[in-house]
Amino acid sequence: MSADKPVVIAQISDLHCGSMYFRSALAEEMLAEVNGLDPDIVVVTGDLTDMGLRDEYDQARALLDRIECDRMLIVPGNHDARNVGEVHFEALFGSRSPEIRIDGVHLIGLDSSEPDLDSGRVGREKYRWLEERFGEPSEFKIVAIHHHLVPVPGTGRERNIVADAGDLLRVLTESGVDLVLCGHKHVPNVWRLEDLFIVNAGTTTSVRVRGREEPGYNVLEVFSDRVRVIRRHTGGAQQVVADFRKAHQHECRWRPQIDFDGEGLA
Repeated sequence: MSADKPVVIAQISDLHCGSMYFRSALAEEMLAEVNGLDPDIVVVTGDLTDMGLRDEYDQARALLDRIECDRMLIVPGNHDARNVGEVHFEALFGSRSPEIRIDGVHLIGLDSSEPDLDSGRVGREKYRWLEERFGEPSEFKIVAIHHHLVPVPGTGRERNIVADAGDLLRVLTESGVDLVLCGHKHVPNVWRLEDLFIVNAGTTTSVRVRGREEPGYNVLEVFSDRVRVIRRHTGGAQQVVADFRKAHQHECRWRPQIDFDGEGLA
């Protein structure tokens, strides 16, 4: 990571393998585009499957195996926790609290899913662990989690945030986390809370979208002094949606995030 050469992170989310809304054509487009990026890290923010069943997990594993990236950080979503699906997740993808370090960037994944529930929770038992892991020196700290930490426009009632969002946000800010990556309700968005940026991805390979949204994913370029967030429609156009200086420099440039009835929401 430098001012000229960033760490490139592709964030895909909500694949929903096995769903009637999953589209193999979108999956092929995503594979071609992500492999063409040659990212340093691929982050998958949950809902790999639709019902947490073994054949859906096998489909998701086969799909992600075709991504040409040695570093993948994958967390489960609420759909993956259905039907005791966490046993298949651990068998095929490993830890539900994965961790990656590369060139001054430190990523930690958190499992916010609860068995057979759409709601999410991290739990106080994870707080001390998170504080300890992020207590080690690093230049840029990222957390990946499936559920929303704050309400997102166009997603319905605020019950979609994790149940312990307030306590978790305190832990994240006190630990100096710079960026949180989320998925869940298929609506891409970027929020800024003081020096913490929260980046939501939409669904990458399904057509279960809201309003005028399209299937897509995010590409993040982490430079030594700034971060750029690019929203890419799967198989379509792309747009820079945030370009901001690293934490504690309080400098940010915003672009419109979501357009409902011609009104941009940042």
